[in-house]
Amino acid sequence: MNILRHGAFLALSASACVASTGSFAAGSGVGTGNGVAIAFFLAFVLATLAITYWAAKRTKSTDDFYAAGGEITALQNGLAIAGDFMSAGAFLGLTALVFSSGFDGLVYAVGYATGMPIVVFLLATRLRKLGKYTVADAVSTRLGETPIRIFSACASLCIVSLYLIAQMVGAGQLIKLLFGIDYVYAEMLVGALMMFYVAFGGMVATTWVQLVKATLLLLGTIVMSFLVLRNFGFNFSELLRHAVEIHPKGSAILSPQFLVRDPVSGFSLGLAVMFGTSGLPHILMRFFTVPDARAARGSVFWASAFINLFFALVFVIGFGSIALVASNPDFLDGAGKPLGGVNMVAIHLEKAVGGNALLGFISAVAFATILAVVSGLTLAGSSAVSHDLYARVFCKGSASQANEVRVSRISTLVLGVIAVALGIAFRTQNVAYMLGLTFSVACSSTFPVLLLALYWKRLTTIGAVVGGTVGLVSAILLTVAGPAVWVHVMGNAKPLFSIDPPTIVTMPLAFMTCWLISILDRSKQADADRARSATLQEHPVFAGPIGH
Repeated sequence: MNILRHGAFLALSASACVASTGSFAAGSGVGTGNGVAIAFFLAFVLATLAITYWAAKRTKSTDDFYAAGGEITALQNGLAIAGDFMSAGAFLGLTALVFSSGFDGLVYAVGYATGMPIVVFLLATRLRKLGKYTVADAVSTRLGETPIRIFSACASLCIVSLYLIAQMVGAGQLIKLLFGIDYVYAEMLVGALMMFYVAFGGMVATTWVQLVKATLLLLGTIVMSFLVLRNFGFNFSELLRHAVEIHPKGSAILSPQFLVRDPVSGFSLGLAVMFGTSGLPHILMRFFTVPDARAARGSVFWASAFINLFFALVFVIGFGSIALVASNPDFLDGAGKPLGGVNMVAIHLEKAVGGNALLGFISAVAFATILAVVSGLTLAGSSAVSHDLYARVFCKGSASQANEVRVSRISTLVLGVIAVALGIAFRTQNVAYMLGLTFSVACSSTFPVLLLALYWKRLTTIGAVVGGTVGLVSAILLTVAGPAVWVHVMGNAKPLFSIDPPTIVTMPLAFMTCWLISILDRSKQADADRARSATLQEHPVFAGPIGH
């Protein structure tokens, strides 16, 4: 506990130094020298560290560290799940997407919101009844444990790493704009705080930080939307009219440009954001924090309500940014672009409608949002290493709880360093777009294996591993060969693969490979899988339509 106290002091000192440096930094930026923003920032850091200190005293076992002891209520868990979606990547990125392209931003919002009911109808109940800490726990009840856990851990780490990019890019740009410090130092600050929360507080701290920030972010977006609409007499049509007059694309922003220009990629994106939720490890882990399957279903109900409200408000904020920021020289650089990049238009809008007070509050909440989401992601990644690989594969279930938690904390440090490096490498990417790519990988790897394991009794271990690996590798390779990485990151003129994201190819490929290999599998492991599946059909969790 002394280490925890010293860590809290060091983290607070680092934050204070950053804030002080930013307040005297030279250069442009809405937040530079903003004492209100700095005060809110430090208050949120202090509050989250206090939560971590409280959580560390309650975290005494692996059950506490990974699943908060299973004591989270349906409402609390629903708000925490919604908090994972109401991330800074979604808030800043979707606002920026609406600011740039108008209606296209709605494609992401609708897809994210649609994904939650899919989770509850297909996965929530069965996951809660079969699993303990991770997705691999549930799948391993039907299939060979070692191969499944190795695949699941690798897939989870890939998904978590991609998802972290969007959050870390949003964090770096936000802190850079708010305090006027260098982007690299901003990334290091976020990484240090995130590692501290996860390593000491586990799921208890991650959940409660998520609850606090989700509540505040919802309140903040409600206030922002109210203030935006007040500027136009609470007439949304009038807001849209002003946005159309100002935007270079004119009335085109009121129609889906991307879907018309590239319908195949548009459909592929829709598949990714709808089904990707069902493959995200940090979302699926949350169904193990509630006491029973009924609470798991209730969690998704509350999460869906909060998520739909949030995305509806973000759409108002996006068009409000066009109407109130795009023509205001105070928020534009010499080239007429938003200061700090297009991902920061929501921050400029706060200044425009609410002054320094709203700017400071929402900026601090956005930062707390980033910390909460990256903490959940890091916990999912570290649990894949410590629980699935170390405890269950290498130690064959003989690892002590203390050693398992220690390995998880070491994994947290490694993932934190990786997150900072990825945030620096992808600093120019639109964060909402990077979330879409992450969902594409998730629904091409984890989702097919999990769905078939729960609903198709002829799935075999080899079929699941080969099919999931084919989906994972093809999604990553085609993403790298696509415009997002091959052109925008690597600087090549044309992509090698034009469909972006590649979900329309990779998700069916994963399902077909799982099916074909399982049908052809005549190994001893396959016989054991089928025998175990026949036995499990009498388990209450499999009540209902099971594929034959």
